[in-house]
Amino acid sequence: MTDIKVEKKNRIGLVTLLSDNDLNFIDADALKNLAAKMALLDNDDSIRVIVLRGSEKAFSSGINATDFVKTVNTATLNDMIDNFDKIADIKKPVISEISGYAIGLGLELALAGDIIFCSDNTWFAVPDLSLGTVPGFGATQRLTKAVGKAKAMEMILSGRAMNASEADRIGLISRIIPLMYLHDETMKAAEIIASMPEVATNTSKELIKTAVGNTDLEEGLDIEKQVYKTALESDEYKINLEKMLEKK
Repeated sequence: MTDIKVEKKNRIGLVTLLSDNDLNFIDADALKNLAAKMALLDNDDSIRVIVLRGSEKAFSSGINATDFVKTVNTATLNDMIDNFDKIADIKKPVISEISGYAIGLGLELALAGDIIFCSDNTWFAVPDLSLGTVPGFGATQRLTKAVGKAKAMEMILSGRAMNASEADRIGLISRIIPLMYLHDETMKAAEIIASMPEVATNTSKELIKTAVGNTDLEEGLDIEKQVYKTALESDEYKINLEKMLEKK
């Protein structure tokens, strides 16, 4: 069973997946718990950034297929999809701190976030087809948008695992950090993001998500221009501009 530990570190909500074997399998209960706790952080005005991490051995090994087939039914599956969507719809920036395995649903959780930092011992894989099913939590869509058709096709259709170096080279992750520094560097990055103006940060996240969605370039640029004009008229912009001018 995977438990969810939540800590508040200044303006950062630190969410850790914990299990006795450190593999962090995600079942329906764990996903529901994770979605609920991340939603609380998303609605907490004192929190600006959420960091999601696992163990050194595994960020998450995904669904334990042996247990899953014994308990899955339509209602359970619908609940899991709903809870996964709640995680994907978090408004605040979400950083995934990954070491070890990020497999199946584990990789899909990382893809549903915004920034991926990983250690050099990380392996990514989508093994669903070997179990006679297709990825059910976004891999066919988010992985394809992240790495392109060819790499997504190979990973999903063959189940081939990808190491950190390849993931970095093709743009799946933000950067590789040596394991001993991974957590500290992730928290430093989170602190920098947390120090930025909140509304502008969250709005920028949504604009970037628009770009990687199905919005064409012209429409995306129009949306950006309208949001930019609104931002320039906001109190947040005026306050931060005054602060910047005071420092000169």
